[in-house]
Amino acid sequence: MPALPPSFAKLDKARLTIDNNNAMNTGLIIFFSLLGGLLLWGILLYNQLVVLKNNTQKAWSNTDILLKQRNEELPKLVAVCKEHMQYEQETLQKVMEARNLVASALQSGNMNALGAAEDQLRIGLGNLFAVAEAYPELKASESFQHLRERVTGLEDSIADRREFYNDFANNNNTRIEQFPDVIIAKAFSFKHFRLMSFSVEETRDVDVAAHFSS
Repeated sequence: MPALPPSFAKLDKARLTIDNNNAMNTGLIIFFSLLGGLLLWGILLYNQLVVLKNNTQKAWSNTDILLKQRNEELPKLVAVCKEHMQYEQETLQKVMEARNLVASALQSGNMNALGAAEDQLRIGLGNLFAVAEAYPELKASESFQHLRERVTGLEDSIADRREFYNDFANNNNTRIEQFPDVIIAKAFSFKHFRLMSFSVEETRDVDVAAHFSS
């Protein structure tokens, strides 16, 4: 077989080089496309986890504000009750002790301690409202009626906000444990949120109307 002229041999070599370059370029395009898609996927997951975290923190902040507002009203309520309930100092003292435990738990961020303190406080308020039934002058006091309605309204709002917080916290905690979210969560140190878990008795609303029925 006769040898190809030098010009044809150079042309074949050039074509081979072009084919190799095209194959390499195609491989690079596929690689960077996959890398870009992976990066966009990671950014999407990260942003979703950030939204969940921020929503949970906002829900807790709203609950925290209501808890503090309620705690600010309790000393006023107890002060009004003291004027008419001279023989119920133990009942009033238990309310204030529980109130102080709630404030301490909020300051330290201890959810377990907060749950226990809220248990005590709700029981104490229930007892206080029940005992107040025996004091007609107290029941007729405008200050007492105002504070009773204020505290009860805050208790209802706290129960609602606590439910919102627990929902957001649950969603956050589930997402950061699921694959593939767990990869992003560990890489960027996303944390679990503690649920506000209280006893069954505590979750029942204080029925003020029942205590003050005529």
